[in-house]
Amino acid sequence: MTYSGKIKDGVVVLPPDAQIPEGAEVKVQFEPAPEFDPFVDAARKVAKPRPHWPDDYVVNHGHYVSGEPKKK
Repeated sequence: MTYSGKIKDGVVVLPPDAQIPEGAEVKVQFEPAPEFDPFVDAARKVAKPRPHWPDDYVVNHGHYVSGEPKKK
């Protein structure tokens, strides 16, 4: 029988429907997250430093993109 749980404060928390008798021996197998995540890879490509952008670009992007009045 196989159940999936999560670690919370150092304890394996199983779903409420898990019927395991008290004192039973169990085996815990850890499956780490994959090293390559396509979403993270795409975000890293986009999130590069942009030294040629003005320092206030985040606050005034409307000004630089569509000519809105500058904010402070």
